[in-house]
Amino acid sequence: MKSEAASRSALGEFADNLRAAPRRIRETVFRSGTPNTDRTRSTFVFGNVFLHLHSVRVHRWSLRWLTTAGLGIASMAAFLITLVTGVLLMFYYKPYPDVAYESIKDIHFVVPTGRFMRNIHRWAANVMVVTVILHMARVFYTAAYRRPREFNWLIGLALLVTTLGLSFTGYLLPWDQLAYWAITIGANIAQSPREVTDALGVTEIFDPGGMQRLLLLGSDTVGPEALIRFYLLHVMILPLVLTALLAVHFWRVRKDGGLAKPVDADDRLGPLSQTYPVFTEAPAKTYHLAAVVRGRTEVVNRGPENTVPSMPHLFYAELAVAMLTVAVCLAFALVSDAPLKEVANPLVPENPAKAPWYFLGLQELVSFSAFMGGIGIPAIVILGLALIPYLDREDLQTGDWCGGPGGWRLVRLSIVVGLGSVLALEAFGIRFGWLREWFPGIPQPVVTLINPATILTIVYGAYSVWLVRRYASARAGALGLFTCFLCGFLVLTVIGTYFRGPNWVFYWSPADWPRH
Repeated sequence: MKSEAASRSALGEFADNLRAAPRRIRETVFRSGTPNTDRTRSTFVFGNVFLHLHSVRVHRWSLRWLTTAGLGIASMAAFLITLVTGVLLMFYYKPYPDVAYESIKDIHFVVPTGRFMRNIHRWAANVMVVTVILHMARVFYTAAYRRPREFNWLIGLALLVTTLGLSFTGYLLPWDQLAYWAITIGANIAQSPREVTDALGVTEIFDPGGMQRLLLLGSDTVGPEALIRFYLLHVMILPLVLTALLAVHFWRVRKDGGLAKPVDADDRLGPLSQTYPVFTEAPAKTYHLAAVVRGRTEVVNRGPENTVPSMPHLFYAELAVAMLTVAVCLAFALVSDAPLKEVANPLVPENPAKAPWYFLGLQELVSFSAFMGGIGIPAIVILGLALIPYLDREDLQTGDWCGGPGGWRLVRLSIVVGLGSVLALEAFGIRFGWLREWFPGIPQPVVTLINPATILTIVYGAYSVWLVRRYASARAGALGLFTCFLCGFLVLTVIGTYFRGPNWVFYWSPADWPRH
């Protein structure tokens, strides 16, 4: 009898535990209880591996739409979308030339929702490229690269390069005509240092261009070796690099004092409608001094009166931006299919063969000089961007859009100079040609050094130096130079995308292309 009663008791206890399981699961997930007070919200952030990248409280200035436009979170959301859809596509994709194109066709026409997944993957990748570029521009125009955020600017620059690498490596995987010849162009750009070494007659003993092409393709031509390399880079190596850089990037945002804001941000915002004193005469907890360290932080002598809990304010804002990013990708995926042309044929070149849109500005410059357009000027731009935080040591109007000497007036003037210079040089080159057309026997080093790309760079650089002297400010020169290069990138990309036809000839419309 005693054994029977114990069994019934054990069964009853088991039933009680089963009924209590949902509540216990909720309690173990939210160990500090429902996050509905400042204390529980703080512990919720502390105990969450993802939210722990945020500080417990966030300044109200950081939550303003005009502060960031949510571009960083949009970039992260687009990366996660490409990651998820990419994993789904990997179930059906076969990275070998004989079957790669057929597997893409199966995804596109046979696999349920396969076309939709591929469309989302493509558009999320494009959204990521756009938002990363815009995010970098936002950081620059608000001078958020200044001390103590210099290193994080370098991390952001590495993220931009890695993002472009991810998109470029994914371009070859469909193994169609569009992908094959776009990568061929990229390989030729990587080989462009031969333009210089051939002119100097040293290619036989020193061939960095050939080495770059070999490292990129694994062979002399775009073939199976190139496809497997691009596949591994696209699905494994570059995503891991990007993830590591993102972790450091987000962590440094927190360690560097959050987002940059003006020194008078509190005065501009005004008091909260409902607030309370943070520092009280009767603390509920005793703290001790752990260490004294060198340096300054932005939180010294300040209380968090003008801040709000990161949970839910920042969390909801980030969730809203992520949802908007998903909605944009879904909308584009519904109305525009990812391109898929004929299977790659090395014997039938595309004409015009074009790189991905974000490299078409470079391809336009490459048409004048392969080395300067594909290697020289991009290297100068990357180096210049990396040095910006270390050349601009000012602190005037940090956190303000276009803050610093000149302000918006300087930016508007720079837009005029940037657009005017690139349009004038392009119009001249398109209408009258360049040195090679005028003097067919001219030495190649002269064409490499004197072409629209180098002249445009010199014009922008001279304008930047003039701004530094006029305003006695490195920030003014940086503002002008960055704005000019953005204008140049935009114009060259538009020309390469819409106005270049067969043999890279300028046409106002595809309707004007020669018919065969």
